Amino acid sequence: MSIAAIVALIIFIAMFILIVMDKIERHYVTLICGGLILAVVFGIIMQSSQAVLDTLNVGGIAKTSFWYGEASESTTGVNWATIVFILGMMVMVEGLGKAGFFRWLCLVLAKAVKYKTVSLLVVFMIMSAVLSMFIDSITVVLFLAAVTVELSKILRFNPIPMILSEIFCANLGGSATMCGDPPNIIIGTSFGYSFADFMTNNGPIVLICFIVVLLYFVLMFRKELRESEKNRRANVSYPQPNEAIENKKTFVCAIIIFAAAVILLVTHAQTTLTVACIGVIIAAATLISMFALEGKDTLKYIVTRIDYRTLLFFVGLFLTVGGLEQTGVLEIIAGFIGDLSGGNIIIMVAIIIWISAIASAFIDNIPFAATMAPVIESMAATTGVNLHVLAYTLSMGTDIGGNMTPIGASANVVGTSVSAKAGHPIGWGRYMKACAPITFIVVGLMMVYVFIRYC
Repeated sequence: MSIAAIVALIIFIAMFILIVMDKIERHYVTLICGGLILAVVFGIIMQSSQAVLDTLNVGGIAKTSFWYGEASESTTGVNWATIVFILGMMVMVEGLGKAGFFRWLCLVLAKAVKYKTVSLLVVFMIMSAVLSMFIDSITVVLFLAAVTVELSKILRFNPIPMILSEIFCANLGGSATMCGDPPNIIIGTSFGYSFADFMTNNGPIVLICFIVVLLYFVLMFRKELRESEKNRRANVSYPQPNEAIENKKTFVCAIIIFAAAVILLVTHAQTTLTVACIGVIIAAATLISMFALEGKDTLKYIVTRIDYRTLLFFVGLFLTVGGLEQTGVLEIIAGFIGDLSGGNIIIMVAIIIWISAIASAFIDNIPFAATMAPVIESMAATTGVNLHVLAYTLSMGTDIGGNMTPIGASANVVGTSVSAKAGHPIGWGRYMKACAPITFIVVGLMMVYVFIRYC
């Protein structure tokens, strides 16, 4: 291993440790580490301006294929397609939130089941899984957990069981599509997969696993939730769905844009519009409509609410991983896994899905997916194993493994934080007692599915 590779690996390990320690905001960590890769590894040690250009990958944005066409985004350097798409979806989601869509939907379903707690658990789990297929799971959990806490105060039930089940289902539902979980966005844009590709390959097993998960959480929490109904006051004043809508025109317009986003994502393989292009279209439509209907104050509200720190986190992350790629570290890792499996696809799949799941339980699954995407590409090239099999295996492992602990995925952190702020802290013991067993069961089912379908 060269000096450049050793230094790049040290920087990368330091980045992971600092992210796990969570003492410094993670976007600062990745940006500083990415800067060190560019300056120290590429600039001082390698003295390669080409490595800098390849890793920054800015030129790719100007290419027609970045916006339109069937060419896949290169895994080398910063994956700008991921950044642009996530930015566009963030803008749309803020518009939906401002229009009251999420709160309205929750209250409609709650009213439909007559505010019965066990029924609420079921419909909120279904809603969490379905919405996360089209909207980032972090946002889904944020709004669902907030409404769950609100209802828990009125209906006098402990919101923790529902929040735990919502987190799990959000990550599970997100694994079914390309845009549901950030790891899938990274994998999809890296290898040119479409929304339909993920639905076709991940969708069937996600549906099977969801039924298992639904039964698991209902059996685990039904007694506790039914007991809470006995403590409910008579003549409770329930919140009504229409209370969530402040401006009907804005509400209708936000729903139309959301529907358009779903249609564009489902058909982007046929239209050959890239996800980056779709992200820009949806963001522009949201901003223009909000400005026209509610004025510049609402426009300013949406723009300032965008999570720019997450976008910077992604940029720094891709830069740091790019250092491992340019120095050959990823090829070494891929070769090691290939040698360990002896080129046997069954062993390779087992290694990838369980390493991904266990690692994602303790390390945010976003940086892990960004690291492993070029690794599996190298493995496919050196062993002759079908890249699609490895890619979907990686997707399943990272998406579901993150459910095991409170820090495994960003949605987990958001959900537990909302619960804690409402006076219902969720400790590691409570979280893992509920979620760890079913995580192992789901990962096991997914591994068997991959064996049966692809091996």
